[in-house]
Amino acid sequence: MDLMIMVRRAHDPNPKSGARFAPGDLVRHRRYGYRGLVVALDQTCCASEDWYQSNNTQPKRGQPWYHVLVHGSQQITYAAQDSLTEEPDPAPVHHPLVEVFFSEYEGVRYVRNERPWELG
Repeated sequence: MDLMIMVRRAHDPNPKSGARFAPGDLVRHRRYGYRGLVVALDQTCCASEDWYQSNNTQPKRGQPWYHVLVHGSQQITYAAQDSLTEEPDPAPVHHPLVEVFFSEYEGVRYVRNERPWELG
């Protein structure tokens, strides 16, 4: 199946997966306020138990978790779905990996390319 088709389908609400966001979506962190760009997602938290225990907030592990490129930095975060909201003011994200994983910006979201997420 073509990756673009998969990404567009993942962007549609899917009650089976429970994922609210898809690669290319612009988000804002509810607690920390940063803007970001979803580059990949896991259906549940895949981080180690040590990492999870060191996380200040410890959101539920059984929900979707997202790899997010943080606007205006070189940081990549791993955030739980309930920690994120849709970005109310869509604008381009400035991060050195945007051009690595995305082919274009469509004004409200990015188009994910075929390069697999290997950094997370």
